[in-house]
Amino acid sequence: MNALLRPSSIALIGASNRAGAPGRVMVDQARAGGFTGRLFPVNPRETEISGLTCVPNLAHIASHVDLAVIAVGEARTEAALSEVIDRGIPAAMIFAGCDGAGAEGDGVLARLTAMAREAGLALCGPNSMGFVNPSHGLNVMAYAPRVALRRGNIALIAQSGSAFSALTYNHDRLGFSLAVSTGREIATRSEDYLHWALDQPETGVIGLFQETARDPERFREALERAEACGIPVVILKVGRSEVAARFAASHSGAIAGNAAAYEAVFRAHNVIETHTLDDFAACLQMFSHVDPLALPDGRLAGVHDSGGEREMVVDRAEELDVPYAVLSAHTKARLADNLDAGLHPENPLDAWGSGKDFEPKINNMMNALITDPDVGVLGLFVDIRDGSWTSGTCVDALASASAASGKPGVVVSNFSGVNHAVMASDAIAAGLPVIEGTDEGLRAVRALFDWRDARRHANSPDPLPQIPPGIAAKWRIRLTEAAPLDEAEALSLLADYGIPTPRLARITSPADIEAAVATVGLPLVLKTAAPGVAHKSDVNGVIVGLQTADDVRAAYADLSARLGPMAIVAEMAPKGAELAFGILHDDSFGPLVMLATGGIWIELLKDRVVALPPFGPAGARRMIDRLRLGAMLTGARGRPPADLDAVADALARLSRLASDLGDLIAEMDVNPVLAGPGGCCAVDALLTPRTPAP
Repeated sequence: MNALLRPSSIALIGASNRAGAPGRVMVDQARAGGFTGRLFPVNPRETEISGLTCVPNLAHIASHVDLAVIAVGEARTEAALSEVIDRGIPAAMIFAGCDGAGAEGDGVLARLTAMAREAGLALCGPNSMGFVNPSHGLNVMAYAPRVALRRGNIALIAQSGSAFSALTYNHDRLGFSLAVSTGREIATRSEDYLHWALDQPETGVIGLFQETARDPERFREALERAEACGIPVVILKVGRSEVAARFAASHSGAIAGNAAAYEAVFRAHNVIETHTLDDFAACLQMFSHVDPLALPDGRLAGVHDSGGEREMVVDRAEELDVPYAVLSAHTKARLADNLDAGLHPENPLDAWGSGKDFEPKINNMMNALITDPDVGVLGLFVDIRDGSWTSGTCVDALASASAASGKPGVVVSNFSGVNHAVMASDAIAAGLPVIEGTDEGLRAVRALFDWRDARRHANSPDPLPQIPPGIAAKWRIRLTEAAPLDEAEALSLLADYGIPTPRLARITSPADIEAAVATVGLPLVLKTAAPGVAHKSDVNGVIVGLQTADDVRAAYADLSARLGPMAIVAEMAPKGAELAFGILHDDSFGPLVMLATGGIWIELLKDRVVALPPFGPAGARRMIDRLRLGAMLTGARGRPPADLDAVADALARLSRLASDLGDLIAEMDVNPVLAGPGGCCAVDALLTPRTPAP
């Protein structure tokens, strides 16, 4: 990888004298970054390019070459790569797409892949927009950036050339230690760049624009390394299609979709997940300026120069769940001493009044806010403008307060169209992130708090539930047998792992009813156990509230006539909020555990959280807290509050089950799980077995 990303000499194949051509831009960019190694333009029709002696082919380069940059058309790329390999050059970069479109290119990508892998080549591309390593003075680009690249601590790894170009060619607020457009990754993959970046002392934060993890195990290893080193990883994951959900057998599979595994992996390793390029850049900028390991306890304090915009930001902060600090009486007194008449000492603060003596007052107020014990970040939510004395005074006061206190400050422009390029550049030089957009700024602040808090949770003990010896081995044998588990066996599996389930008994004919009623007790529920009926309520296969044996007989006569004689009776579970537990197996990352709003609403509301097993009760409680409808568990609208400790224990036990047996389970749907003040009970279960790969 060093030959690719820290070369001492570079051959530029396809170099050109034609102004504006990629081959000419490539040469000029290689020189513009301050690269101190040797450059060898290669073109049989030229003798000199941009002041450098040009050679006709690689054979004419007498000295060692680390990296060959191939900037020729697709039809000539295969021959060029072959020449690179024959010359013994250990690394290469290919700009061409190599799609294999048309008769001449058919199969070219497969041939390039085989060539590169057989040679053990470190290869960026094909279809790469290039890469930069500012600490090495290295610019490998075929298109000139619109702004000067700024050296910094962000390692950007982009599986999209457009995303790479958007951030490196246009965005002067991001400082990079590495930025690479990985292209088709036929040899060197994004996981390799991740590990390389983690080895570099310049790396302070990693940004990954990701379509897929081509090496899931190595990807998780990189995330584990980043987590151990305290290096934040910001990811924009695209391709969140739920197409696979159409083929799911359970509700759990239907509502999780393809994105579930990545969500679980990201959460397990404290990854900051974003969904737009603006949020991606905002979080990268925030974490590149703020060391989250040094972030103190506390929440957000906001300073505004407009009452109306303050209300707007407060509304958005509430929607985005960004917590504001509660100011001490001492801080409020300090603010009151500096506020004009009619303004109130509160958070967030409207600081602009008459403008009289504004400079000393805003400095005093910034210092009062940022030193409050409950403040972790001070945000200036102002539409700063170049040439504005007010804007400059506010930014200077924030920079001074941040430097003096050691706490981070951030500037957020509520309107991204304001002209403040010069002031933003000055603010960044002073150590302040400048983020465009209210939501983008608030989400970046929230990401900072979330990363800090999750890291602390990760270091807190969360012991796994204990399972009796032999249980896992017993069920591994059963799950490898040909006969699938029915509902009764699936519930028995849950019970063996300590998850509360109702008493039940099987019925295959009217003669079984009396003994079944005696075993279960009244009142009870009658459910079909007909093979192939996955969702019983969809076929009116569940009859509840049967009070007498005669009721059971009548209900069974109706049920068996419609759906066959196989049935079970179960005790009536106590009333409670309906949740759903689930286990899913992902081909890349293994078993996942899901918690969702349950009952008949599960697929409609799609209110769910996923996690990697195993985890303890504390991890389960954090999953419960993330449900959008979690209020139904805490006594909303007159409901009695559920025993959340019992729910968390049951969910943690399911995670043990998933960890022990998940390779043998394709999907498991436990729905509903009734949660009430007396505990919780798994009422129904559906398990689809899985044959593990050999």
